[in-house]
Amino acid sequence: MTQIKRALLSVSDKTNILELALLLDSLDIEILSTGGTAKLLNQNKINVTEVSDYTKFPEILDGRVKTLHPKIHGGILGCRDNPDHINTMKEHNISPIDLVIVNLYPFEETIAKSECTVDLAIENIDIGGSAMIRSAAKNYKNVAVLTSPNDYKEFSQQISKNKGSVDESYCFELAQKAFEHTSSYDALINQYLKSKVNKDIVLPNKLIKVMQKKLDMRYGENPHQIAAFYTDPVIPSGSLASFEKIQGKELSFNNLNDADNAWECAKSFLEPTCVIVKHTNPCGISSASKISDAYLRAFSTDTTSAFGGIISVNRPIDLDTAKLIIKQFVEVIIAPEYTDEAKEIFSKKKNVRLLKVSMDKNNTELDFKKIGGGWLIQSADNHILNIHDCQIVTKLKPTVSQLDDLQFAWQVAQYVKSNAIVFCKDKKTLGVGAGQMSRVDSTRIASIKAQHANISLNNSAVASDAFFPFRDGIDVLAEFGAKCVIQPGGSMRDNEVIKAADEHGLIMLFTGIRHFKH
Repeated sequence: MTQIKRALLSVSDKTNILELALLLDSLDIEILSTGGTAKLLNQNKINVTEVSDYTKFPEILDGRVKTLHPKIHGGILGCRDNPDHINTMKEHNISPIDLVIVNLYPFEETIAKSECTVDLAIENIDIGGSAMIRSAAKNYKNVAVLTSPNDYKEFSQQISKNKGSVDESYCFELAQKAFEHTSSYDALINQYLKSKVNKDIVLPNKLIKVMQKKLDMRYGENPHQIAAFYTDPVIPSGSLASFEKIQGKELSFNNLNDADNAWECAKSFLEPTCVIVKHTNPCGISSASKISDAYLRAFSTDTTSAFGGIISVNRPIDLDTAKLIIKQFVEVIIAPEYTDEAKEIFSKKKNVRLLKVSMDKNNTELDFKKIGGGWLIQSADNHILNIHDCQIVTKLKPTVSQLDDLQFAWQVAQYVKSNAIVFCKDKKTLGVGAGQMSRVDSTRIASIKAQHANISLNNSAVASDAFFPFRDGIDVLAEFGAKCVIQPGGSMRDNEVIKAADEHGLIMLFTGIRHFKH
């Protein structure tokens, strides 16, 4: 057991610090403190000694140096069972400090502000606080360290029960939390400075990532897996992680996984657009003059797959749209806003999750994929195609409306799992083939989907996320009524594929860009 006789308090987050200080004072524990914390304790008639009075050395350099002193760190780091340490402490008049309650300058909150400058961020890097936390955590057998107000209650129960003492195993737990606190703090500083200094280095030699748990989930992809949702400490505006939940039951792992693709796809379109996703793949997408029309057109692509899906739109949901959507079984709805009338409609189905997310499009985040023992990391697939930069490789040339449909189809294909084939017409999906080992199979699946929905593929535009390795894919497209196709090109058999398109009277564009999505 560690008997606490002297404590040092220095906190930026002063939540519940008064209650804890009062308890320490009632147990006759001497309190040392700095700056604003000492002022708060004095104002509330709690006995406190300023650190500068204790060390006999004033705070200097605008408060940058106040606790970096042998009387402070010697008192924290000295081992009580080491005779040499005890003798040294006595020789230099250093008293033991048994409890350190410190949390750090609000660096995270500072850099989250739009007006934050590099100089302001640097000034909010805590040096003395980090040093005290690490010193106390290193010497956990003799010192307890608290870095979060969330731990004050349990700590108070411990010292009250044990008359001012805490046991070593509990101090070890606190030490682990302390090192977690300082390591995440340092990682966030590193992350921020790299973003400001090394702007040309997208993938550094060492990548340090801080993630904060936002939600515990009932389970993962399957009920036997545990799961949680973690976010960046500073969540990018417009990303799914910045959602505000308006209503609905708790979100699942699969909900968020599907919703992310739905939202990224929806906000990539300029016109009013609705995206319906099932198992991370779009099953229906449409753009229209009104969001209600966009929803109806997207839903009609594949009403079977849309059952229990995710609906994402890039415009506010109004009463008319809500009346249409409420007829469908849907898990999650995502929109930049909802009218009060729409919220009233959805409130009749309390389990439906309504998420509100801003339309900001600054997607510069890295893309992470986990493999055994490591991570595959890449920049975001942010490429925006200018349809007029594409190469027209066939004898027939596209009309303006066909170019519009090809642009739309290509944009949809970016969010469909490879191998991806997307049939579209009039800025509406007609059939989607996704995630197959063969591009021809994806084409056939897309046509089967359209047939089941009684949708004609005649005169449709088709997008393929990667090149056609053989002419058979073109033969199948033509068989189902496609009139024009957009693909990256770059196959050894491009000439064979172009010849097949000409034979079938197809229009073909090469983008020179591939959109694999695994």
